[in-house]
Amino acid sequence: MSFTVEAQRVCFHSLDLDCGITLSDVEVAYETYGTLNADRSNAILLLHAFSGDAHAAGVSADGQPGWWANMAGPGLGFDTDRYFVICSNILGGCRGTTGPGSINPVTGSAYGMSFPVITISDMVRLQKKLIDHLGIEKLLAVAGGSMGGMQVLEWTVAYPDSVAAAIPLAATARHSAQQIAFNEVGRQAIMADPDWNEGDYYSGNPPARGLAVARMVGHITYMSDASMRQKFGRRLRDKSVFGFDFSVDFEVESYLRYRGSQFVSRFDANSYLYITKAMDYFDLAAGKSSLAGAFDRTKARFLVLSFTSDWLYPTYQSLEIVSALRSRNVNVAFCELPSNYGHDAFLVDVKEQTEMVRGFLNSVYEDLYS
Repeated sequence: MSFTVEAQRVCFHSLDLDCGITLSDVEVAYETYGTLNADRSNAILLLHAFSGDAHAAGVSADGQPGWWANMAGPGLGFDTDRYFVICSNILGGCRGTTGPGSINPVTGSAYGMSFPVITISDMVRLQKKLIDHLGIEKLLAVAGGSMGGMQVLEWTVAYPDSVAAAIPLAATARHSAQQIAFNEVGRQAIMADPDWNEGDYYSGNPPARGLAVARMVGHITYMSDASMRQKFGRRLRDKSVFGFDFSVDFEVESYLRYRGSQFVSRFDANSYLYITKAMDYFDLAAGKSSLAGAFDRTKARFLVLSFTSDWLYPTYQSLEIVSALRSRNVNVAFCELPSNYGHDAFLVDVKEQTEMVRGFLNSVYEDLYS
């Protein structure tokens, strides 16, 4: 059942960042679904992946479904009839929360590349301000996939008394060299576009060609060989023979070009640079004795999910998290779910996810508040 939602905004006076800079007048875009109960014990924070935003559930005023509308809503995995669900756009984003495309209050112009370098922990620090603003002392759960899963992990380490349960899906505690490499290709594609203009393009043409190529590369990593074979194979696009030129021959070429052009219309190239760098910098074990040591103060129960065909964030990375948690006697359940959808499985292949998330949340809530 669909329901219409409206974005909300709040502005915070300042935010201290890991790079040592204090950011002023930080605006946050967020949405909420369901009703917060009297003792404020039923709140769940959903954390979006790289290109997501605050619109996680329901339908927006312009008719767009939320990016996790198949998981969050009445009777779904994150049941809005029972829980109060929150989702905010991340720091550095371009969908309502302060980022490089926002106006710098000091100069009156867009930040561009003068925006300070940010981290996953900076994003979570801003989310904590939002949760405090909403009067919620302790979240029932934090949940998210991919980069959202990184934020989930950071929440449990940075604010162990503020989270009862954690659900990281298709996530990692730190990027591998391969994952960093894919992000760097995307960044170089953007910065090689003459329209990027050192990040100062807001009064002119955006680096659409570079951003489209970056998205094409990224989108390939989100799919699996099996899903691409099933969806496209070697089928030709609107022709029966090869063109023997560099126009679109294959359906997969057409699809990637469409995805790239579609992305340009809704995402800021500088945000792409800042967010991918934040993902690459993320290392939950940094400054700790080990990854296990990072969880020394963690009190949350965990449900960790990975997917068989996910080669971007493969199962071994989820198992590293599980092993670290178990070494600290943290309550953790793990499951590798079968799927042909690759990394996108947590957004698409939700039937089994729904049952596991629903059961896990019910168990946590009943154990805590029955």
